[in-house]
Amino acid sequence: MARLVVVSNRVPIPDKDGVAPAGGLAVALQAALQERGGIWMGWSGKSSGSREPERLSRQQQGNITYAVTDLTDTDVEEYYHGFANRVLWPICHYRLDLAEYGRKEMAGYFRVNRFFAQRLAPLIEPDDVIWVHDYHLIPLAAELRRIGLKNRIGFFLHIPWPSADVLVTMPVHEEIMRGLSHYDLLGFQTDHDLQNFAGYLTREGIGNDLGDGLFDSHGRTFKSAAYPIGIETAAFAELAGKAWSNILVRKARQSIEGRDLIIGVDRLDYSKGITQRLDAFERFITTNPAYQNKVTYLQITPKSRSEVPEYEQMQRMVAEQAGRVNGAIGTVDWVPIRYINRSSSRNVLAGLYRLATIGFVTPLRDGMNLVAKEYVAAQDPDRPGVLVLSRFAGAARELKGALLVNPYDVEGTANALARALTMSIEERRERWRGMMDHLLEYDVSRWCNDFLRDLTAKTAAAN
Repeated sequence: MARLVVVSNRVPIPDKDGVAPAGGLAVALQAALQERGGIWMGWSGKSSGSREPERLSRQQQGNITYAVTDLTDTDVEEYYHGFANRVLWPICHYRLDLAEYGRKEMAGYFRVNRFFAQRLAPLIEPDDVIWVHDYHLIPLAAELRRIGLKNRIGFFLHIPWPSADVLVTMPVHEEIMRGLSHYDLLGFQTDHDLQNFAGYLTREGIGNDLGDGLFDSHGRTFKSAAYPIGIETAAFAELAGKAWSNILVRKARQSIEGRDLIIGVDRLDYSKGITQRLDAFERFITTNPAYQNKVTYLQITPKSRSEVPEYEQMQRMVAEQAGRVNGAIGTVDWVPIRYINRSSSRNVLAGLYRLATIGFVTPLRDGMNLVAKEYVAAQDPDRPGVLVLSRFAGAARELKGALLVNPYDVEGTANALARALTMSIEERRERWRGMMDHLLEYDVSRWCNDFLRDLTAKTAAAN
């Protein structure tokens, strides 16, 4: 079995006791790395000031070598804050109005990818299989090929891939697509993302769909497919069952005093549709006054990229909106919206999901959205809740038992809340069972194994 090399922007390094950060993706990749032996390389998250780091910092844990590097202040600003998060992120989430393209930032993005390739190449053995993750590192394969590496290299995009009309608004879209052509296997979250990718190739005349998942572009033949990422379904369900006795979950259950709980959990980001969700909840209460003092909406939204002005502004806007709604429809003994602006442990979240009658997951655009899957996995099989899910989340392609909504349609989303709260227990069980069976079969280990199987297949290394 070939050794595995994983490359990602950030690396979940275990602590001094050998305990790695929780999370399905990290667990699955670490399991694959332990089985095959290998390296997990990326940015440390730290800055080295103005001086470029000379070497990688390495830490061995079992069969895994964690290799990280600092970046200079300029690199962090141009590669991470700049091109990755002010150009690629908004464009891939269809927010052209927020994309701030600059040649300096673009150059920094490609420069850092070249730097990663130069640091990684000496560690690579001829038979290694390399798996690169997400939008920060699209050019990495091209840089490794330029150095002379002929290894099998796969790429998985965790965020959405936009349609051709949206992608071509980015001044360097040709360079980005050329970079993708240097991989042997491209993985997307959904069939829609794959269709967008294939549509660009043919529309711009730079590639061909050869059938059976094979494409050619820029003189290379490669495979591309959809690999919807899963969660640790069985483990998360077990965690939710045990979390019922967690002291914080018990306090939450007591504090809602028999009301139905609606829960939303999102990183603070303009793609998550939080302001539209608050509008929909307010509309639901005002058009269904019988539910006043009968429901509580808990929105957990940890801070995100607060050093970026747009995110700082959004944090202020969401807090003000929650306060306005509470002031408008709340009463002395009822606070309709509980807005928490910090993170919670997986254990507590699992218990809160299980407590909630409705999982309210309505991003404006999302590659997958694992909160939706965690909410389903956390439910009590006898009395499961209802998932209200945006049709623009990748998870909507799999979770057929959810109530799908258009998050831009405030009234329609409000009506979905009313329907969820009045749904019979028989329908809730039927909807939940179908989704849970799917999540048990297509968990994160299946996702990891399917991708690596295809990457190591002969068709994935056709060049």
